[in-house]
Amino acid sequence: MRPKELQCVISFHATTEAMAFEGAAKAAGFKGRLIPVPTSITAGCGLAWRDAPESKETLCQFIRDEGLAFEAMHELVI
Repeated sequence: MRPKELQCVISFHATTEAMAFEGAAKAAGFKGRLIPVPTSITAGCGLAWRDAPESKETLCQFIRDEGLAFEAMHELVI
């Protein structure tokens, strides 16, 4: 089992939002990936984007620039 680390987790209202985010983020070169929503948070769909915590500010700017939909952004130890 991997050691738990601080991660930036973005939750979504709908699966379509998660899939659209994944495509745009991968095209932009982000290294994160979609994961099942951690049990410590709730979300409208069962998917969340996980990325390194140092990517948080860059992700925020990316979301604004691209007009991407999301539910919430969290910093979690997972």
